Amino acid sequence: MSERFFLYDDLEDTKTRFVSFMGDNQRFDLALIRSDRYYGKQLVLDIQGSRFAIIGTDDLDEEGYLEHVFQLEEEDAAELRSFLYEVI
Repeated sequence: MSERFFLYDDLEDTKTRFVSFMGDNQRFDLALIRSDRYYGKQLVLDIQGSRFAIIGTDDLDEEGYLEHVFQLEEEDAAELRSFLYEVI
C-alpha cells in the first residue's frame, strides 16, 4: 500500500453548542460548532436530519439556502433562519 497523502491534518480547538427547540411543525436538534477555520462562519449540524452546512449571515440572507441544505419547507426554514440570526 502506498503512503497516505493528506491535504491537511489539523487539530483545532472548537466551541460546540447543542440546542434543541420546537418549531410550529417540527423539532430542531442542532449542534453549532465555532472554530477559526471557517472565517467567522459556523458549522451547523442538524442531528435528526443528518445534514450540515457551514453558515454565516450571508448564507442566511440567500433565498432558499436553508430550504435546500436542510431539506425544509419554507415555514420551517423561516423558523430555523430566525434562530440562526440570533446565534450567528
